[in-house]
Amino acid sequence: MGCFHDPYLTQNSSGMLVSDPKCPMMFLMSVFECVGIEEMLSRVWDSQPRVIRFPRKHQRSSSANGLRRQKRDWVIPPINVPENSRGPFPHMLVRIRSDQDKDVGIRYSITGAGADQPPSGIYNIDPISGNMFVTQPLDREERASFHLRAHAVDMNGNQVENPIDLYIYVIDMNDNRPEFQNQVYNGSVAEGSKPGSSVMQVTASDSDDSTTANGMVRYRILSQTPHSPIPNMFTINSETGDIVTVAAGLDREKVSQYTIIVQATDMEGNLNFGLSNTATALISITDINDNPPELTVRTFSGEVPENKVNVVVTNLTVVDRDQPHSPNWNAVYRIVSGDPSGHFTIRTNPITNEGMLTVVKPVDFEMNRAFMLTVVVSNQAHLASGIQSSLQSTAGVTISVQDVNEPPVFPVNPKLIRFEEGVPAGTTLTVFAAQDPDHFIHQIVRYSKLSDPANWLKINRTNGQITTMALLDRESMYVKNNVYEATFLAFDNGSPQASGTGTLQIYLIDINDNAPVLIPREAQVCEHARPNSRINITASDADADPNVGPFVFELPSFPASVRRNWTISRLSGDYAQLRLRIPYLEAGVYEIPVIVSDSGNPPLSNRSTIRIKVCPCDDNGDCSTTGAVAAAGLGTGAIIAILICIIILLSMVLLFVVWMKRREKERQAKPLLIDPEDDVRDNILKYDEEGGGEEDQDYDLSQLQQPESLDHIINKPASGVRRVDERPVIAESQYPVRPSLPHPGDIGDFINDGLRAADNDPTAPPYDSLLVFDYEGSGSTAGSVSSLNSTSSGDQDYDYLNDWGPRFKKLADLYGGGDDD
Repeated sequence: MGCFHDPYLTQNSSGMLVSDPKCPMMFLMSVFECVGIEEMLSRVWDSQPRVIRFPRKHQRSSSANGLRRQKRDWVIPPINVPENSRGPFPHMLVRIRSDQDKDVGIRYSITGAGADQPPSGIYNIDPISGNMFVTQPLDREERASFHLRAHAVDMNGNQVENPIDLYIYVIDMNDNRPEFQNQVYNGSVAEGSKPGSSVMQVTASDSDDSTTANGMVRYRILSQTPHSPIPNMFTINSETGDIVTVAAGLDREKVSQYTIIVQATDMEGNLNFGLSNTATALISITDINDNPPELTVRTFSGEVPENKVNVVVTNLTVVDRDQPHSPNWNAVYRIVSGDPSGHFTIRTNPITNEGMLTVVKPVDFEMNRAFMLTVVVSNQAHLASGIQSSLQSTAGVTISVQDVNEPPVFPVNPKLIRFEEGVPAGTTLTVFAAQDPDHFIHQIVRYSKLSDPANWLKINRTNGQITTMALLDRESMYVKNNVYEATFLAFDNGSPQASGTGTLQIYLIDINDNAPVLIPREAQVCEHARPNSRINITASDADADPNVGPFVFELPSFPASVRRNWTISRLSGDYAQLRLRIPYLEAGVYEIPVIVSDSGNPPLSNRSTIRIKVCPCDDNGDCSTTGAVAAAGLGTGAIIAILICIIILLSMVLLFVVWMKRREKERQAKPLLIDPEDDVRDNILKYDEEGGGEEDQDYDLSQLQQPESLDHIINKPASGVRRVDERPVIAESQYPVRPSLPHPGDIGDFINDGLRAADNDPTAPPYDSLLVFDYEGSGSTAGSVSSLNSTSSGDQDYDYLNDWGPRFKKLADLYGGGDDD
């Protein structure tokens, strides 16, 4: 016990090691180092289990009323159990005893979480001896303490002692390593940062008791990669895990990232007893604009053709060691001298960072044959503090201008001239000449007409003189706002040929060349003169001021009836009023001539006719329907033409009806062989079925038969085998003979009789050839028609076919009126 002389560490009456709560942690560490953790746990675990007795009941009498007051119970010290014990189990912790166990039989029990409540079964007690046991290893990280109650009852279950509280504390062991929240941490710090600049923080946690050394974590840096510029560029706060710089010299262009291995150790960083874990910290060095851009050469050169725009003259190359595609790397180019007119600009290529010197305003070889520019390059971001611009940020650019054949240019374009309209053809208007900008090359300029909508002008091919080919008319549809435009082409004889266009605008001065026209041309008035029965008239003139109004309106002196029936009164400079002079004028249509004169110098007059309908009016002064028709006044010629058209139309209808009647009579006069209701000659019969042959057809031959059909049908069955390749020498068959006046309905019987006779006639051709037919079934109800054209030796009279109409005329010619061949 030489190591336990410190007043903060003692043993209780049961022999267990007890430390004062005020004991410093360093003292405990010294104790652990003196005796060792395993030895101390062995002493705590193997010490003699103590006995816990139920408290006695002390009573004393009161001096006043004889009442007894019970003494306050003492507090039972807690039971300490180390976690992760190796046993053996069950292991006895304490012994529970009652002072009354000598007089009566006592049974002991415990209740609470860990005994009879979840997690149950960790603790149990011998009901007779009162020995309390722990049955399994404990884990402080799962449960750090238990609260149980001990009970004592007699054999009948009656309570003998008041229950006592048992507090069991699980002593922490250093059985958990520190764990980092992340296995890899990412941080950054700007290059050129001063020592002490914060970089990042790493954090590790320990599941052990944080109030003891088991859960107190300390940090340290194990390694740094790379070691440039020194191996220890960073340090870490051992308690907080903050990583800061300790030296200057961070340069992203040399080292862009550092890898730091950080170790966390519990037991306050004691490497002998503590448990450790590691994590990786990746520190990125962020870029600052500490490298100015530098042009690769001091002088650039290029050439550009004149009069071209958006042409890249040359590319300015630059080098910048800062981070690509960042404001510290992106180049900005400026032209500081040599381009006062702003012909050029420099655009930055976002991919290569090159400066593209581009023409934005055409250059003229005759004005400037070369340019000497001075350009300066910088970054989008300002240079870092203390960084100076490089001398290589400035360069010169020499640009040569190439001469090209330029088109002729009209000095005034468009050119405006003023002329009176109506000038005669051949009048010279102006000389519209162009100039060749190529002063150093003598070239000939020629002219041609490009656009002349009215074809009024022509241009001299050599000198550009414009002359007229027709009268210029201001009122033409090709003149807009008194201006006529024509376009001309000027071209040189250079190689390649170049041409330019010029526009000539001719402002046409108006002259009084258009007489006024009366408006309106039609009107209507009442046959009885009324105050409101007046016609307001005006005039239109295609000319312009002063060759238009005010107009003068007057009635001609001939015919005299015009001034006798009508009168005109002036309303204003452009309007007049025409009305009846007499109180009544017969309804009809009247054409009234009116003379209109303008105010030109000299004035022009026009005799216009206004068509006026005079009609009866109602009370409101409006023409009635009857009056309007009467006023329309169709002439005699129009009425006659209408009547002739009506007669022709009726005649055509009558002729059509007569023709239809006649055709119907002709149709009824022709005799038919069959009932008209059964006549299907003019009908188209459509059948949707196509059978497999005659065997599949069910023909009804009764439609061709009559009840009074002939009964003397020749039906001689064939006997023996017949040859079809030679004519048999037997008597010819007798075919039925039709009566001279047959009934139209017997045609079906006649056909059937002839077919049967032909089928049984061995002498009927063909008898000199072997005929082969495809089999189309058997048992057909239709008879054979193979011998319809066979001749018969019997005498028959077919003259009656002539009486059957034109349809049987061909048969009558073949069979009737002569002897058989």
